[in-house]
Amino acid sequence: MLPVKPFIAFLLLMAAPIPCVAQSSSNSAMSVAVMRVYDKMIENDPTDYETLLARAGELYNRDEYLKAISDLDQALRYAPESAREVRFSAHQLRAGARERMGRYSDALDDLNAALQLDPSAYTCLYQRANVLYELGRYADARADYQRLQRQFPHSQEAVFGLARCAAREQNFGMANDLADRAVDYAPDKAESYIRRASVRTLLGNTEGAVDDYIIALSMDSNVNAKALNELVVLARTNYPAVMNGLSRAIRQAPRVGMFYYIRAAIAESHYNYTAAIEDYDKILNDGLYSYAGLNSSLAKCFYAIGQYDTALANADYAISATEENAPYYALKARILCALGEYREALVNADQALSKQPGLVEGLEAKAAADLALGHPHDASVSLAEAILDSPNDPRLLLLRAWVCSDSLDQAPLSKLLCQRAVEAASDMSPDNVRSLLGFALLQLERVEEADRWMENILNSQPDYDGMIHYYASCYYARRGMIDRAVDCAQLAMQNGYADYHNWMDLDLGYVNVEPLRSDPRFHQLMVRYASIFNR
Repeated sequence: MLPVKPFIAFLLLMAAPIPCVAQSSSNSAMSVAVMRVYDKMIENDPTDYETLLARAGELYNRDEYLKAISDLDQALRYAPESAREVRFSAHQLRAGARERMGRYSDALDDLNAALQLDPSAYTCLYQRANVLYELGRYADARADYQRLQRQFPHSQEAVFGLARCAAREQNFGMANDLADRAVDYAPDKAESYIRRASVRTLLGNTEGAVDDYIIALSMDSNVNAKALNELVVLARTNYPAVMNGLSRAIRQAPRVGMFYYIRAAIAESHYNYTAAIEDYDKILNDGLYSYAGLNSSLAKCFYAIGQYDTALANADYAISATEENAPYYALKARILCALGEYREALVNADQALSKQPGLVEGLEAKAAADLALGHPHDASVSLAEAILDSPNDPRLLLLRAWVCSDSLDQAPLSKLLCQRAVEAASDMSPDNVRSLLGFALLQLERVEEADRWMENILNSQPDYDGMIHYYASCYYARRGMIDRAVDCAQLAMQNGYADYHNWMDLDLGYVNVEPLRSDPRFHQLMVRYASIFNR
């Protein structure tokens, strides 16, 4: 057990996230309070390596990896060689942060240092095996997994690791056998099937992977979010296989509403709103299941395809179905903004925030309504509050930067926010278009860097649902390269990006296609691809 000061230990206990429970605003408030205590303690003694380590752990939990690494650098600088447990924990945590950032070589250095301090550390050895795997050093990774297996003969982690190495080395039969053996160690655990699905994906057995995710979903509701997320990711590369697998499950169990819901959620996440609406309606109309979230999902889908009156009716139903309805009031506010009912939108945003203070969706909706009503200062304040809750959200940072620049004549603050967006993007994968890095760089007049970012994504990332080309269309429209923006818009619609609201109505911030809407070619595209918008 890492020896820490009693008060720090208490704070770590109070700030620790509770498994399987979404963090509430009170937990966020606790996290902020804990950070303030850490900040004060380190201000009083910058060499306090135990507090530096504790603060780094909190920063890591908040996904602020660069800041966590900075604290860990200092902790390792000040911790004496005799503080072996502190140094071990600092190296392992820094390895985790570097691994999350894709800096695998640096993570490996830390893990080697940690294992020198404690050669028997199971989790550290497993972590090193995974890093070696990510570096493509499969023989070395296999040696670590085998070492784990010798220590713990029935270690699923070790056997699944060996299966993944075998798959990468084209030893498909062995990979499949090892994955099956690992499942046999714990056939009653949903996580076993999620892990086997990842191996089957490496083997190109997408249908088998989908079946495993469905088994996991059927076994344990606690893994629904993870399994659903993996299915969403898998659908990016093979959408038909995922949907076919879910359709098979539905044919075998046509009265299980969960399968319809999962199929609808995946369709919605890939901008296929009409298919999602069909499945959500099926659940409600056939009485397979009913809860307010279904009507909320329907409201979001109808909002996305521009059917705002129908969206509003579903949002109202969701609100009336439960007292836990703050997010639904925020959604209703967004819909009312789209309908031009700005004062009523403001009332509903305020209602959301009265029920759940600090709700980011509510603050965003309030900001949108205030902007439409000519209150940019109030909008900026709401966005600032939202950023306090989500300090690394590039979308929020750029939206407030736009308000400060275009409506408040606060160019220095706008520039600072754009710089923060650039810093936030560094914690994300460089090929993640949602980091919005290029948009931030463009506002900072770092045009060549911005262009390289966008071109690299277009050249390196497959675009299975049109989302990447939608962002590219926004980028080139903002860049003034209208011909290129039109070409990207066509590819986005061709690949199925069916968010009518974003195409036709979204005009807040830097990330939209507003400059395209005066070009007749864009409207011709909207007519040509009307079917994807259910029009």
